[in-house]
Amino acid sequence: MGKNTMTLTDNRTGKSFEYNIIDGTRGPSVVDIRSFYKDSGMFTFDPGYTSTASCESKITFIDGENSELRYRGIPIEDLAGKSSYLDVCYLLMNGNLPTPEQSKNFDLEIRHRSFLDEGILRLFDALPDHAHPMATMGAATMALATIYKDHLNPSNEDEFRVMRRRILAKMPTIAAMAYRNSIGVPMIYPDINRYFTENFLYMLRAYPGGKLKYLGNGHNDEIKQVEVDALDAILTLHADHEQNASTTTVRNVGSTEAHPYVSIASGIAALWGSAHGGANERVMEQLKLIGDVKNVPTYIAKAKDKNDPFRLMGFGHRVYKNRDPRAQELKKLQDKLREELHLDSHLLDIAAAVEKAALSDDYFVSRGLYPNIDFYSGVILTALKIPIEMFTPIFVIGRIPGWISQWTELKQDPTAKIARPRQLYTGK
Repeated sequence: MGKNTMTLTDNRTGKSFEYNIIDGTRGPSVVDIRSFYKDSGMFTFDPGYTSTASCESKITFIDGENSELRYRGIPIEDLAGKSSYLDVCYLLMNGNLPTPEQSKNFDLEIRHRSFLDEGILRLFDALPDHAHPMATMGAATMALATIYKDHLNPSNEDEFRVMRRRILAKMPTIAAMAYRNSIGVPMIYPDINRYFTENFLYMLRAYPGGKLKYLGNGHNDEIKQVEVDALDAILTLHADHEQNASTTTVRNVGSTEAHPYVSIASGIAALWGSAHGGANERVMEQLKLIGDVKNVPTYIAKAKDKNDPFRLMGFGHRVYKNRDPRAQELKKLQDKLREELHLDSHLLDIAAAVEKAALSDDYFVSRGLYPNIDFYSGVILTALKIPIEMFTPIFVIGRIPGWISQWTELKQDPTAKIARPRQLYTGK
């Protein structure tokens, strides 16, 4: 911690206030203004919290100027496609990558915790047909709090460990069953002989009796290792992303002493928004709207026209002012898997033309509007025969270790308080 200070002066009265500057291990320093209202009788004004650090964290670090993302100090480039998603979950939740023995035991425990209480299954039946899987996932996650009441106030690390691993293990099952319920096909239970990501694809695709088919096309199709590896990398790239909207929601709800799974359900609701986790659905819809490479210049011009409501999806990011490192990793994966996964060449050609046009146009480059993770993830997920309405649920599965690690960190912070922003009142 640094010992520097900053002096703020009220020009109306000439009164000055001094505040400590706190240095982190990476990134911008912060001014500790916790006593500012008490000292001055004023609030700070920061809509969207663009310049506000709401907490201290040791989990994830982003340097948006230099395209850097690290989990527990490890660059994302050293994790995606190199460590399994479950090993990355272990890293986020425990602070270090597992040993081979720890990895094996962690994997085994997650497999055995993947089953849902039968009461949760009856909840699916009570929901309307064709409900969006995100709505169903939120309801089912909330319902977990009625079953695991022992998680309300964890008092030791063992209780935190069980709580974290339980929700991590059950989320793919919830997501797969939410989808199957939405299209009216029988539920498939987890198969403990399958690895986490393979098991999710199995629960999406299998028919009763365990026969594997892509739902809707009737072709027998075993899950390929390349498919498991591709989805594993996508989940890894989504595992945590500092204090984004949904993570902040999880922390804010957690600060009220709500059940951890209620906090997670709140994060699911926040992630569903098209400006957040739902953006990759919009990217795919837009690529289909463009329809052909020859139409790309028209849509690029529409995106640049300030009087046109059209917005180019999948470009730009609130934090990354340069390239999104997750997008760079997915682009490599997309190029690598183009033939192996039979990626949709037509959509890829349109996406490539959009990317080339935008990156050669000063309008986009000068504004830091580079492709983000959503621009590349949809094409890969489509190649995995995952329906578009499941894109955001997969984001949820990937983000669980981040959310639950952030919730744990909040609960173990002795200085944490209930979230309570203030306002600038301009009404009557």
